[in-house]
Amino acid sequence: MRALFRRGRRSVVGPTCYRSAAYHPLRPWQVRERRFGSTPVGRRGLDPQEVGEFLDRVAGDLAAVYDALARSRRETERVKDALRRWQSEQARVRNERGYGR
Repeated sequence: MRALFRRGRRSVVGPTCYRSAAYHPLRPWQVRERRFGSTPVGRRGLDPQEVGEFLDRVAGDLAAVYDALARSRRETERVKDALRRWQSEQARVRNERGYGR
C-alpha cells in the first residue's frame, strides 16, 4: 500500500478503501480476548456471560467475513490470470496471422 498526504492527514490507499493510517481492523482473536471491567458492587453492569457469548458471535462473524474476503481475492486473481493468458494468446494469434501490422 502507498500513503497519500492530503490536508495534513495521512491516508492508506488500498485497492478499494481509504482509511487513516492509525486504523487497524479488528481480528477475530482480538474480539474473543476482549474483556470488560466489572462494575462496583450494588451498581448496574453487564452480565459477563452474555458479553462473552456476544463477543464469540461477533468473532465468528468476523472470521467468516475474512474467509469470504480471502476466497474472493483468490478468485479475482485467478480470473485476472486467465484473462491475461487469453489476451496474450489472442495477441500471439493476431501477430501470426499478420493482423498486428
